[in-house]
Amino acid sequence: MEKEQESGTDIRVKVLPRSSKNQIVGKEEGAYRIKLTSAPVDGQANRALIKFLAKTLGLPKRDVNIISGERSRTKRVRIQGLAMAYVNRQLEAAI
Repeated sequence: MEKEQESGTDIRVKVLPRSSKNQIVGKEEGAYRIKLTSAPVDGQANRALIKFLAKTLGLPKRDVNIISGERSRTKRVRIQGLAMAYVNRQLEAAI
């Protein structure tokens, strides 16, 4: 479920670690499914997720934050400074 906040947009993602490449593979139950090459060890997958989303949305990494689910495959991510419509359009285009 996406949610627009005054400070940015919140999205839900489901991370699929240890994949062959970094990519968005679809949307399921309101969460973007994102494959990452990193393993879920010592925060590697979280850092890879932030880097991937920042690059996809054309933002600096500091504007992408995991706000819940750091130790879970399903996470809530806050995107600073972008409207929900723009974030959805960019992520849908990357599928």
